[in-house]
Amino acid sequence: MCLGIPGRIVEIADSANYLARVDVSGVRRAISVRLLEDDMPEPGDWVLIHVGFAMAKIDETEALLTLAAIKQLGDAYSTEMRAFDSSEIT
Repeated sequence: MCLGIPGRIVEIADSANYLARVDVSGVRRAISVRLLEDDMPEPGDWVLIHVGFAMAKIDETEALLTLAAIKQLGDAYSTEMRAFDSSEIT
């Protein structure tokens, strides 16, 4: 199962290459924000992340509700977080 997971932008790590660092439930990783170049996120913004790409900007309420719902999936959430934790875009 593949999930879109909300993460908060911590910093724009490399604007020339559209890379940002996000925090997802305490795990920090670099992701691509290239798909959002027409509405670039800024530090503090929430984005929906799938396979290392920010797919959409979302508001904090939606992000927190989505995280709560995903956590209820149990193993699917744990598997997705392990995959996220072990991946890194450089």
